[in-house]
Amino acid sequence: MLRVLAVAGTRPEVIKLAPVLARLRREPGVRVRLCVTAQHRRLLDDMLKVFGLKPHADLDLMRPRQTPAQVLRRTLRGMGRALARPRPDLVLVQGDTTTALGAALAAFRLGIPVAHVEAGLRTGDLDCPFPEEANRILIDRGSALLFAPTPGARRNLRREGVPADRIVMTGNTVVDALRWAASRPHRFREPALRGLGSAPLAVVTLHRRESWGKPLAGIFRAILEAARLLPDLLWVYPVHPNPAVSLPARRLLRHPRILLVPPLDYLDFVHLLRRARFIVTDSGGIQEEAPSLGKPVVVAREKTERPETLGRGSLLAGVSRPALVRAILRCARRPERPRAVNPFGDGKAAERIARALLRWARERRP
Repeated sequence: MLRVLAVAGTRPEVIKLAPVLARLRREPGVRVRLCVTAQHRRLLDDMLKVFGLKPHADLDLMRPRQTPAQVLRRTLRGMGRALARPRPDLVLVQGDTTTALGAALAAFRLGIPVAHVEAGLRTGDLDCPFPEEANRILIDRGSALLFAPTPGARRNLRREGVPADRIVMTGNTVVDALRWAASRPHRFREPALRGLGSAPLAVVTLHRRESWGKPLAGIFRAILEAARLLPDLLWVYPVHPNPAVSLPARRLLRHPRILLVPPLDYLDFVHLLRRARFIVTDSGGIQEEAPSLGKPVVVAREKTERPETLGRGSLLAGVSRPALVRAILRCARRPERPRAVNPFGDGKAAERIARALLRWARERRP
């Protein structure tokens, strides 16, 4: 029997772990438990409902205006209890959040092997994104199994000296989740989305910590200028609930063609992306999802750890207003293209991860 404890604290972690949990639970020789930290309480709970997941343990760490250091301290303390009884054979974490780092560190200290979904992503700059770049490097260094989503991620790990037999190239599980969600018949739950009509849409998602303050205000002003230059376009922005994002968004993005809506559940969001003409984002996950939907992306960041689509559907625009406006106009005026092969996966990443975990368990048996 292989006992796996999966740990998630944020919306993206649930989205990307859900296909793996579903696949592992079909294996008679695997027992999977889910521990959530609730680093992002409401957004996490919404995703658990979408995927029908019920946590076996809930650390309930969410506090107003908490810092990454406070989240890490609470995660380490809570994971110590979650790992004690019953002790798992393996801890499964995803991505680069403080939850993932805390769970990996707690498991490492107890001598429990860690498997890292979405290993090997790098910008080469510890400050961009902060603190995610440092988080994923530390998680990778302590992991027994590293599931690299792309050849580039695998090369990053090999350059850092990770043995080849610990790396499995799988694709990204977000493509598995996206295909499931996009195939479902759907009616928007969010009332503001039900009357969108047939107007061309641009979807905006912005939330990253390194953009808070002056950079984010500049991005918002670029969107306002683009909205004036593209009068036929309707902009839809599901606003992240963090006050560092929501307050300036509601103060600055005042325009009749910009629709600010609350955070959307996953099915609403995927079907909104399907309607979009293009996307403006600082999100890593959307850079991975967009190719499967055939949507061009303006990446409002200085650096990206997902370079696979740059020049082939996505533009790395930075955060300066003139550069962002130029990139948005370029995307808006580009003829629509058919969907291309998604370099981040083919929808079978969860299957590859499950096979790798089962093989690892067999090889460890005496």
